[in-house]
Amino acid sequence: MRPVRGDRAIAPAGRPTVSASVRRGTVFRYESYEIDPGAGLLSCRYSSDGRRFEERFALSPAGRWGSPAAHAAARLVFLFAGVSYYKTGAPSVIDLGETAVTGTERDFLREYYVQGLGEFAYNNGIDLEPLRIEGPVAPAVPPVPPVTGGPVRALVPFGGGIDSIVTVEQIRQRADCALFIVSKPADRFAAIERPALVTGLPVVRAERQIDPQLLRSRELGFLNGHVPVTGILSAVAVLAAVLEGRDAVVMSNEWSASVPTLEHGGQPVNHQYSKSEAFEAGFREVLAGSGAGLPGYFSLLRPRTELWVADKFAALKQYHGTFRSCNKAFYIDKAMRLDYWCGNCDKCRFIDLILAPFLPAAELERIFATAPTPPSAGSREPLADPAQADKFRTLLATSADAKPFECVGEVNECRAAALLAACRADRAGCKLLQELAAEVAALPDAPSPAASAAMLGPVGAHFIPATLATGDLLA
Repeated sequence: MRPVRGDRAIAPAGRPTVSASVRRGTVFRYESYEIDPGAGLLSCRYSSDGRRFEERFALSPAGRWGSPAAHAAARLVFLFAGVSYYKTGAPSVIDLGETAVTGTERDFLREYYVQGLGEFAYNNGIDLEPLRIEGPVAPAVPPVPPVTGGPVRALVPFGGGIDSIVTVEQIRQRADCALFIVSKPADRFAAIERPALVTGLPVVRAERQIDPQLLRSRELGFLNGHVPVTGILSAVAVLAAVLEGRDAVVMSNEWSASVPTLEHGGQPVNHQYSKSEAFEAGFREVLAGSGAGLPGYFSLLRPRTELWVADKFAALKQYHGTFRSCNKAFYIDKAMRLDYWCGNCDKCRFIDLILAPFLPAAELERIFATAPTPPSAGSREPLADPAQADKFRTLLATSADAKPFECVGEVNECRAAALLAACRADRAGCKLLQELAAEVAALPDAPSPAASAAMLGPVGAHFIPATLATGDLLA
């Protein structure tokens, strides 16, 4: 049984469709990309109304850079990475320069920009629907599906959160597995590195150097906002898989990533578009149409809810002291990064809520208190803080405020988690949780026990190869 998706949150009234105060660019252009096999370097160059940008990706210099597959994958990285520079002016025309694309690629690229920048457009009061992509046309080639049937050599993009940890522990039982981690040059995120070390698996790395002008957006008068970064990293992961001789990129994007964050003007706005089923399906079609035999691409968690992921993660005790999904662990500025859970951001709240049905209260309190030197006495667990009630209500859609633009679960998953957690004997004294659960239970569309149980089973379509869809993954 598929869980019922909660009603889409409607955008607050009064936000303009197009803001007259936003100064947009005229033309964004794809200039060129260059591969330096000896250095293992891919350089991507763009321009927007004459201002030039360059982004660099450093990967294995010993890889298969000379292969047709590597060149095809590098070209896709070039196409996808441009979105970060397009958004500086968000012009209505994208000029592909000398880069020819097939009809399938052009259609997907437009969707990637319009839907992937949906949050950016909403927050800046911009209409991207008239976006036009111009450039040479490449002939279509017969699609080449990824090779299946033999042992899978999987590359798993790893972010250190519960989703990628569960994917790793599922896929390593079925395939030769390595982790894939992207960072800026000479930098590492402890929140990723610590759980990666626990896996004991080899790590394939890429270093991404964005153009430093992006870090001066306000000073230079650029538009700013969220980009579909998972799309960029997916393309880089495909390139890394080619260079490492791996035949599949295995993502950790669950069913709820396809659910829009809100609806505006009759159109969905999804913070997680590049983690959605629509993106996955479109990207798979692009890969198959490359004619270069690129690796397969699928999410192992696509048919699963965050509730199922949390249930599986609860049993992986070896990770409980190292994982950390707190937003403040991932600041670009190292000086601002926290080495512990802040306990007061949307990701902290969601992780606490989704794990609460499956972990003892004392265990979650220990997780959120983990720090070399606790900054203050008392629990840092969000559910222990009554002052966060209204923020939790945005996850449960029991307040007028919109769901946060974050990678958090779908409304009914969160509601089911609150109801299930409130039934635990060790949560009887948690005043905030009991209040939230009572509010959810009073709703006419509150999840029933049967609906909550159904969320622990498969709930949607997926692209998992038959050779891997075994055991309890789809049971």
